[in-house]
Amino acid sequence: MKKISKNPITNKDYHIPDKLDDSVAINDFINSHSQKPLVVVQGLGFVGAVMSLVCANAINQDYAVIGIDLPTEDSYWKIASINDGFFPVVSSDPKVESFYAKSKEKGNFYATFDNTAYQQADVIIVDINLDVQKESSSLNDLIDYDVDLSAFKSAIKTIGENAKENVLILIETTVPPGTTKIAAEILKQEYLKRNISFENISIGHSYERVMPGPNYIDSIQNFYRVYSGVDEKSANEIEIFLRTIIKTDEYPLTRLGNTNATEISKVLENSYRAMNISFIVEWSRFAEEAGVDLYEVVNAIRMRPTHKNIMLPGIGVGGYCLTKDPLLASWAKQNLVNSDKESLLMSEMAVSTNDKMPVYAFNFLESFYPKEQLREKKVKLYGVSYLAGVGDTRYSPVETLYKLLIENGCIVSLHDPYVTFWEEVEVEVSQDLYNLDKDTDIIIFSTGHSEYTGNKEFIKYLFNLENLFIYDTIGVLDQDEINLLSEMHTVKVLGRGDI
Repeated sequence: MKKISKNPITNKDYHIPDKLDDSVAINDFINSHSQKPLVVVQGLGFVGAVMSLVCANAINQDYAVIGIDLPTEDSYWKIASINDGFFPVVSSDPKVESFYAKSKEKGNFYATFDNTAYQQADVIIVDINLDVQKESSSLNDLIDYDVDLSAFKSAIKTIGENAKENVLILIETTVPPGTTKIAAEILKQEYLKRNISFENISIGHSYERVMPGPNYIDSIQNFYRVYSGVDEKSANEIEIFLRTIIKTDEYPLTRLGNTNATEISKVLENSYRAMNISFIVEWSRFAEEAGVDLYEVVNAIRMRPTHKNIMLPGIGVGGYCLTKDPLLASWAKQNLVNSDKESLLMSEMAVSTNDKMPVYAFNFLESFYPKEQLREKKVKLYGVSYLAGVGDTRYSPVETLYKLLIENGCIVSLHDPYVTFWEEVEVEVSQDLYNLDKDTDIIIFSTGHSEYTGNKEFIKYLFNLENLFIYDTIGVLDQDEINLLSEMHTVKVLGRGDI
């Protein structure tokens, strides 16, 4: 029986080949671009796939680009879709489809599962996932966590088994500080096994600052980069490469002294964001208890020029990065770095506080509906992705909220303009904004998509319905919209304790 990998966006089935040999197609592709340097991107997820597009549309160099992912049921569809004319990342950024269309027109972007592609690569970019395994209580309090580097090491080993002597290997994956040095040693050992000189290989770390949403492409091509190499030669080669894909005249590169520094820089950057979110999350809960509208409070504080960037309340942090990255440095401190082994407590607390917020959001709702009344209520969730303007549902805080609603007997339907199938919970998602069932009891704004915010037509549509409990967890509704909808419905906004 053939294994099938289903495209969760189009529902198209792709048969995974029995014979995992794509060498003929790879060689044909490379030969058709024989005058171009070859960039191979390891990993075709939300970062790797878009990074491949940026390389295929580089500003100062004409590259041939091959993206590699695993021939598994979860991943093969991305490979097949790219070659089939469908880009596997849905985004509100029109440049994503534009860049993909340009690469198809040029014919300089190919996707495969075959590791032989590494053999002729001039540049290899590592963009694979590295997860943190978290153990949490029933209330999502962080109990323990661990980082398993085995899959990452295996991916690096595969490169070492195949890459040629003169190659640049650039790790973009967010990793615990000290990991690039481990990767360099693995590569060295694999080269020694093949009796190939290690002297000409360049290795380094340069993290992307990908912002999935309306500026997806620009967050790579038109944004600042930090980089380092395992030695000066490597750093120089990385700089030369980055200057071909990034508009460095406008967005200068920053070179750090070693790869530990760039790894820490990425983790610290994301930890800082996660802590800021957790800080306001904590205060939004206090404001609710005190009967205070925290939106009003924050806007008053923002009048002070030094505090204009203070954040507004929300349902907590989600996505692949901020939910785990603060733990990477703490794990490295205890496992890779010669230190006193004491963990980074504030970073750990930030993760725990954010993880608990969806539970709090549910408890807030439950306070208006005792369990016996909440059961069998028809609930509509508006937004399942972790961030406005993106179709990425990985580690979305909405998942926790959704599961709590289901566990407590609610009948839940879903809407998201960027998601058709929610893989993590295996549920279809509607993209029809105006298909609310007449007997719906509760609607919850759970992601701040632009399709919801400031949409006067949609607000009018909701106004004309009857007896809704409208629960805004993410600040979709402004004060005028709250006032209007409150004439016909019960309206509660997380963080507005006085309404």
